[in-house]
Amino acid sequence: MPHDRDEVYIIATGSGKFMLEEELTAFKAGDFLFVPAGANHRFVEFTDDFSTWVLFYGPPGGERSEPINHLS
Repeated sequence: MPHDRDEVYIIATGSGKFMLEEELTAFKAGDFLFVPAGANHRFVEFTDDFSTWVLFYGPPGGERSEPINHLS
C-alpha cells in the first residue's frame, strides 16, 4: 500500500525481489532502496532470513511535492 511520504529501505539480511510500480528489481543485504511517496511497492520472493530497516521522511507528498525553483 502506498504511503504519503518518501521511504528508504536498507536491506539488513537476506535477498529477494522488490516490486516498485511495474519494475521488479533483485536485492541483497547491504542494498538501499528508495520509494517515492505514493508509489505502489512490495517485497516478493524473499529468503527466510530477510530483514530490513525502513525510514519514512520528508513532507507529505514527498520531497518533490513542491515545484523546484531553479536559481539563475
